[in-house]
Amino acid sequence: MTKKLVPLLLLALLAPAATAAAQDTPSERVLYRDGHTNRYLMDGDWLFRLDPGNRGLSERFMSQTSTDGWSQTAVPNAWNATDQTPESMKGTIGWYRKDFRLPSSSRRYDWILRFESVNYRTRAWLNGRPIGTNRGAYLPFELRIPARALRRGGTNRLVVRVDNVRRSFDLPPAGLSRTAIPTGGWWNYGGILREVYLRKVERAAIETVQVLPELPCRTCAATVTARVTVRNISNRTQSIGVSGRFGGQRFRLGSQRVQPGRSVRLTDSIRVGGPRLWSPRRPSLYSTSFNVTAGGRSVGGYRARSGIRSFKRINGRLTLNGLPVNIQGVGMHEDERSAGFALDNEMRDALIKDARDLGATMLRAHYPLHPYFHERADELGMLIWSEIPMYAMKTDKIKNVVVRKVAANELRDNVLANGTHPSIVIWSVGNELSSKPGPVQGDYLRRAADIARSLDPTRAIGYAVAGYPTAGCHTEYAPLDIIGINDYFGWYPGPGGQLADRTYLSDYLDSVRACYPNHAIMVTETGAEANRNGPVEEKGTFQFQQDYINYHYDVYATKPWLSGSLYWALKEFRVRPEWEGGNPRPQPPIHQKGVVAFDGTRKPAYTDLQRHFTGTNQYPGQ
Repeated sequence: MTKKLVPLLLLALLAPAATAAAQDTPSERVLYRDGHTNRYLMDGDWLFRLDPGNRGLSERFMSQTSTDGWSQTAVPNAWNATDQTPESMKGTIGWYRKDFRLPSSSRRYDWILRFESVNYRTRAWLNGRPIGTNRGAYLPFELRIPARALRRGGTNRLVVRVDNVRRSFDLPPAGLSRTAIPTGGWWNYGGILREVYLRKVERAAIETVQVLPELPCRTCAATVTARVTVRNISNRTQSIGVSGRFGGQRFRLGSQRVQPGRSVRLTDSIRVGGPRLWSPRRPSLYSTSFNVTAGGRSVGGYRARSGIRSFKRINGRLTLNGLPVNIQGVGMHEDERSAGFALDNEMRDALIKDARDLGATMLRAHYPLHPYFHERADELGMLIWSEIPMYAMKTDKIKNVVVRKVAANELRDNVLANGTHPSIVIWSVGNELSSKPGPVQGDYLRRAADIARSLDPTRAIGYAVAGYPTAGCHTEYAPLDIIGINDYFGWYPGPGGQLADRTYLSDYLDSVRACYPNHAIMVTETGAEANRNGPVEEKGTFQFQQDYINYHYDVYATKPWLSGSLYWALKEFRVRPEWEGGNPRPQPPIHQKGVVAFDGTRKPAYTDLQRHFTGTNQYPGQ
């Protein structure tokens, strides 16, 4: 082989890598409609590599020009989507790299990067300059790019470091089993799990938008309040104004002079006579939009579709538009076998279809769902129990001021990020903390409820608790509107075997009602694992699951004061390496209580649950 051929062969070998690193321009499209104008999807080619464990080498990723060691990927991405080992669950560090050109090189524009969800700790650089950090997942965060970091007419390199090693005080918390295997309520997928946008802004940027309807009675006029927070991103004090529309009416939120780098919240309310009410049977939506001006010139906007409805606790029942409800729904995780939590809209539509075909009208997850779920729920008339991942946190951890602060920030961010959606009817402050709350947990519940109500007085406040007969009555739940009961009578034995006999379920539910006569009560979880045919008496069989569902839902039907019941879960998902879930023949790490298998097939119990859901008058009179 001649010396001339060697470089040519090397170039040929490197050609795919060079293509993978090629810069592109973000596309002018979005995966969900509601939100800021001037968003550009950071799609196309990304590069990814796991951290080599050498800090000096890791830091050089920010300026590295070679593609050696990097693999081509697309975002969203869960790097361990198909890795079910304990090491995968423990977490690691991954790096993402994206070369791109700005959609406009004009110096009149600033640029913001919006990440819809990254798990869990994020650090980002642009062209070698640090641009920001974030902690948490399941909610969006934005990083404004400093002007000095931008290459307006050339190629920009974004580098993102993602650390998904979970700690005992994270949300949700991580831990170790007795055999030193990592634990958690669901699989710890690492990566940029939802899409990334580049947002063009000029002089002022909308930070949050809320549209809050108040409906005194179902035949009354409604009051709709708009709250828009805007930041002055220029280097001088300027007058910033906001106007808007709700259907055919105008919001006049006014204007204020705002100093550089400061934010202002502008508010206005309008009266809507004879409103078209949003409900599952008639999900009427109003087109809503906001326009921002700076120095008298339009510089940005926000659009949404919102609705008028009332969701309140009245005399110990949940009511929608003034009438009591008996909601039937499902819990779920955004988990697919090939993608992990990095779903696309086609996968989300499949989950929604399975739920709607079942007759479910409420969705619940242990974290805020992707915005596309909210939009489709708005359009289809589905309700959402929106929960933060304050999941199974131990009391000794809740004592830590950092944990309470992180939870408060997560709750606040959820309310502010999703406050335009009529489908969200419950802000949930957590799931399965201690069933015998003391002063620490009571303080958390009170503070969390106060935060949610101060930001949004139009929705109910909920919390889900593991249902144990020995738990007793607790005044710590007084700040809540809704107490959710996670019912596993006849599946798990429970402490001291108190759940082993399912015939105790009816009396237990009555005792909960006696404890909390003025609260709304829902069953927020129930379910049995199933992965095979077999005797109806044998846990883990399809037949046992069918019998379990029929028994529990027959009991619920005898409690007219229940405001609804949610089955856990719609579809199978990954939990942790040693998961057995009460099944004598488990298939870890898969949680198999779902009535839809991980591969998308519907189990026999799907039809049984469907019969109960469709046979229930969930929204009388709506």
